[in-house]
Amino acid sequence: MAEISKRRRIWGWWFFDWASQPYHTLLVTFVFGPYFAGVAAGYFSGTGLDSEAAAARAQTVWANCLTITGLIIAFGAPLLGAMADVSGRRIPWIFAFSVMYAVGSAALWFTLPDGSNMWLMLSAFGLGFVGAEYALIFINSQLPDLGDDNEVGEISGSGFAFGYFGGLISLAIMLLLFVEQPNGKTLIGVDPMFGLDAASQEGTRFVGPFTAGWFILFMVPYFLWVRDDPDSNKTGSLVEALRLLGKSISDLRHRGSLASYLGSSMFYRDALNGLYSFGGVYARLVLEWGLIKIGVFGIVSVLASAIFAWIGGKMDKKYGPKPVILVAIWVLIFVCITVVSMDRTQVYGITLPEGSGLPDIVFFGCGVLIGGMGGILQSASRSMMVRHTDPKAPVESFGLYGLSGRATSFAAPLLIGIATTVTGSARLGVSPVILLFILGLFLMRWVKPEGDQSR
Repeated sequence: MAEISKRRRIWGWWFFDWASQPYHTLLVTFVFGPYFAGVAAGYFSGTGLDSEAAAARAQTVWANCLTITGLIIAFGAPLLGAMADVSGRRIPWIFAFSVMYAVGSAALWFTLPDGSNMWLMLSAFGLGFVGAEYALIFINSQLPDLGDDNEVGEISGSGFAFGYFGGLISLAIMLLLFVEQPNGKTLIGVDPMFGLDAASQEGTRFVGPFTAGWFILFMVPYFLWVRDDPDSNKTGSLVEALRLLGKSISDLRHRGSLASYLGSSMFYRDALNGLYSFGGVYARLVLEWGLIKIGVFGIVSVLASAIFAWIGGKMDKKYGPKPVILVAIWVLIFVCITVVSMDRTQVYGITLPEGSGLPDIVFFGCGVLIGGMGGILQSASRSMMVRHTDPKAPVESFGLYGLSGRATSFAAPLLIGIATTVTGSARLGVSPVILLFILGLFLMRWVKPEGDQSR
């Protein structure tokens, strides 16, 4: 068999980002999440709650779902990474979690508009989300094999940019051909494709099977062009994996920069995921946007993510990942304060005339910055981790990275759920993400720009 070129391996690796991005773009943020929020709010309104209380309850339910999946991911990520290192294989794990991704997303077709099976559908969503996040641990661990320290930042940034363009195109297809407006037509004024029934929102519900099909199709280049190390014939056991994991955590005592970075990224990535997970829900429940408007907002945000991720990769290559991360966090703190300080009637406490479009304009601007800075932050974070990665155990190292990114992944949705319940406001419920960003910014003080591994 002919050897696969480095360029083709990089493109194969990038195709995972292209294939998997719709789970986050379509399901978590811009289509299924807001659709579910609307379904849940309607369901709780039917139980006698007023509109604001029903919206708050719907946001709390969504938060609880993300809290539970976050706990599952947090406990499993480092162990899976260690298991892969002692066995020396990654592709079989990626394939298994890809199956979870596809099955979980496809099942969302059955999310009924009356909310009668919403708890079952939350379980399906969680299955796919766990699969997507577990697969990402192994995908990230392959990055050090694709280039040296001077190349990985640009490779990572280009990969995220490629993935965001995949999310952008998939979102555009859903809006143009499937998602219904109140009049039953899509964004371009046609009936949902394939004869889908607009009255039962089958066009919107098709987002689940569409996401699964997209993933299956575009994972083909990955599995064709990316291979495990053929020289690795390791055999390992669960006991060895646990021993390796324990040693890695214990060694953090002697690696101050890595420990600080894992702690910092634990907080700021959790805050970013909170923004992604609740951005569309916020627009639906606080600003009262319809799914089409949220989708257009998503296109703007995802386009910004792609462009800024590419620019961030260039800046990473020139200045290194640490200053790029710091700038992105500061901008996102400003965005969060703005989001919490506005609703349909006021911005920063300034009362607006009835029917003012200013909140919509401001939130669109926030969407550009969330998407853009989020793309930069994710790309630079992956690059920074490469600088702290043990070349002898990259999957296990990225398992710790996965742990840091998911160890408190339940915290943002949990805190948002608590804040929403206490305040009775979906708007104020988003405020805990500001604190998480500040904690991440503080811990970056002790992170060495070039890491603590001699490579």
